[in-house]
Amino acid sequence: MWLKFGVAPDGELVCVEDVGSGKTELLCPYCQGELTAKKGKVKQHHFAHSSATCLPIASRNFPILPLYDNFNIYLSRKDLAQLKLLWKEYGSINYPISPGLVTPGLLKAGMFHKNVYLAPPAYEFTNLGKIPVGALEFSLFNEVQEPLLLKKLLKLELAAKYALHKNALMKSYCLTDLTLYRAQLQRILSCTLYFLEIQTPKRNLYKIGVTTRPIQQRLAEIETNLLAYYETVDIQVLGTWSHRGNVELYFKHRYQDFNYRIGSLTEYFKFGVADANAALHELQQMKAKVLSPVEIDILKDNISLSQVAI
Repeated sequence: MWLKFGVAPDGELVCVEDVGSGKTELLCPYCQGELTAKKGKVKQHHFAHSSATCLPIASRNFPILPLYDNFNIYLSRKDLAQLKLLWKEYGSINYPISPGLVTPGLLKAGMFHKNVYLAPPAYEFTNLGKIPVGALEFSLFNEVQEPLLLKKLLKLELAAKYALHKNALMKSYCLTDLTLYRAQLQRILSCTLYFLEIQTPKRNLYKIGVTTRPIQQRLAEIETNLLAYYETVDIQVLGTWSHRGNVELYFKHRYQDFNYRIGSLTEYFKFGVADANAALHELQQMKAKVLSPVEIDILKDNISLSQVAI
């Protein structure tokens, strides 16, 4: 869990992706301490305190979007290793799994369900259980993630209302939790997902990404970046999907074996024709995102009822 937002002097929340690396004028939303943007090549981009780290950040006790940038379902290292082994041996060929191979931790996390119609009864992967191994299609991924996103929002709303009767510090923390979560939701809902094919003199490449601007503006930036590495580039937009910023990082997780780094550029993939067509077909199978009243409210940046109450 990493802090992705800081507070600007005008009170607006600013995402780490929208600032340069190094010290900033932004403040921690919990303690108002000064923040430094950490944007290296190994860890996720995030904000760190320029001096002492406050308790909510140090304890990583702040809300993040479910299944957005962490797909391990917070399994223990042992359970995650067992899950991957079971997928390799049984899941990839859709073969039932003996109960003795499924650990209690995997069952508690909802990675498997028992098929009682088999003789003897055995376990099978759930849709949730396929996410850590990157085996769940995008359309089904959305069906799993979207209810979790709204469920967590409701939980934070209720916590903020409950905190009305508590001390000032708890009120402040709960309201900040809710505000940060809404900002994260707003960001993914405001983004358009795009999938590109890029012809270069050496090979064809593919790129997944998101933008909140007209796609042509983003294409101009991508072309400029690539011309530092290739003499010519020809970019074709294979598809765009509104309000689907939630899918970008899962795409990278699902197709990580095809990732192709170009210097510091990391959102490119080297697919064969068949794999590229399969990835595009899978994206095209996603249902168009229909915004709920709650999501419309968040996109309009309306203040929630609990924030009004506080």
